[in-house]
Amino acid sequence: MTSEPATPHPTAPSEPAVSVAKDTAGATDTAGAAARDPRQTLGAVRAEVAKAVVGQDPAVAGILIALLCRGHILLEGVPGVAKTLLVRSVAQALAVDTKRVQFTPDLMPGDVTGSLIFDNATSEFTFRPGPVFTNLLLADEINRTPPKTQASLLEAMEERQVSVDGVPRPLPDPFLVAATQNPVEYEGTYPLPEAQLDRFLLKVTLPIPPRDDEITVLSRHAAGFNPRDLTAAGLRPVASAADIVAGADAIRHVAVAPAIAAYIVDIARATRSSPSLALGVSPRGATALLSTSRAWAWLSGRDFVTPDDVKALAQSTLAHRLSLRPEAELEGVSVAAVLDAAINSVPVPR
Repeated sequence: MTSEPATPHPTAPSEPAVSVAKDTAGATDTAGAAARDPRQTLGAVRAEVAKAVVGQDPAVAGILIALLCRGHILLEGVPGVAKTLLVRSVAQALAVDTKRVQFTPDLMPGDVTGSLIFDNATSEFTFRPGPVFTNLLLADEINRTPPKTQASLLEAMEERQVSVDGVPRPLPDPFLVAATQNPVEYEGTYPLPEAQLDRFLLKVTLPIPPRDDEITVLSRHAAGFNPRDLTAAGLRPVASAADIVAGADAIRHVAVAPAIAAYIVDIARATRSSPSLALGVSPRGATALLSTSRAWAWLSGRDFVTPDDVKALAQSTLAHRLSLRPEAELEGVSVAAVLDAAINSVPVPR
């Protein structure tokens, strides 16, 4: 499948960054955190991440939306566009745990989920948790590992638990898989099958930054910026896991008018009848678009979804779920263009 979804470009929320009060020991003031508006603090995460990552705000917004919707995100971009730095920076701004796994052809499922280890002291097997037991898991170059290891993430992503020796072990909350893949080098890779791509709530493309942003990146490095030391770069926790939980609860109360729900369904059905597509958007994809649109509406300061919210998230939520027909691929048709045509064919509700 040659999916080329466009990066979402939602506008930034208008709320200003919020400072986090700290006591003399440097710990976050939990009483103040409880009184904060989670929408405001999560909006501040985007400004905080910008201290380390330049020009990738749509990807930051995508990670926040995935966290709020309890989904996962696929980050696609050439090497060197700060995919790893992006995830680490978001984790630091949210004060949550993060781990990174470099997916390679010899990586085994147990290397991700954990395994039973024999303890000589007790003569018993004990479970040693794998890196999946974290809040933000960076699955780096997920398409470089065989399908068996790719599939080991499925239960973790869907059920938020890992079963080893028949015993289910819950994962931390929040939990998000941010998987990366390189779009330009496919030798020795194992492309994700459609069924596994469908497990990712969003797919966001990280582009090469424009010239001015690239100059900013070099200027920061010339001034001593160290991507391995985010604290020295000035990044600090401005939100917490509690804000994610509160935000996830809040978006459930974002109103969706019947006309908006019908609009989403009609977009999904338009992809299924497209002559260029072998696989259109499933009902699960339509439900995902509903969820991401509600999250974006809430982050933008509204308690209702508009058609513009749906359009803003349609490419990132739906494009990776589509599959072109072989003849369309030969003609050089892109998934993004086909999806745009399907969206434009559906009347916008008034």
